[in-house]
Amino acid sequence: MSNYSVYLVRCRDGSLYTGIAIDVARRIAEHEDSRRGARFLRGKGPLTLVFQREIGDRSLASKIESRIKRLPKAEKSNANLLSKRIGVFVAQCAQEDSQSIGQAGANQ
Repeated sequence: MSNYSVYLVRCRDGSLYTGIAIDVARRIAEHEDSRRGARFLRGKGPLTLVFQREIGDRSLASKIESRIKRLPKAEKSNANLLSKRIGVFVAQCAQEDSQSIGQAGANQ
């Protein structure tokens, strides 16, 4: 199983972009140099990696990415606070997953 990371990059204009990838350095290079990058980032380079954390499987990484995108910019800009929030998000997602498994078993 591949380990996905969630990452944040800061654009030249100060905006933040959140994404997930197995190889974050390769993904940022794609954003900067190719058509494989996110449309949001076209023309906004240079990009600066401001945060990266390994999460685990793709499903969990996508859930964490979605929750990060809903945070205010001030919280995303504070690496210490963001790291703590991600820990809380991981715990919440694990709890939600265990509850949905329990409910699925009860329905059978």
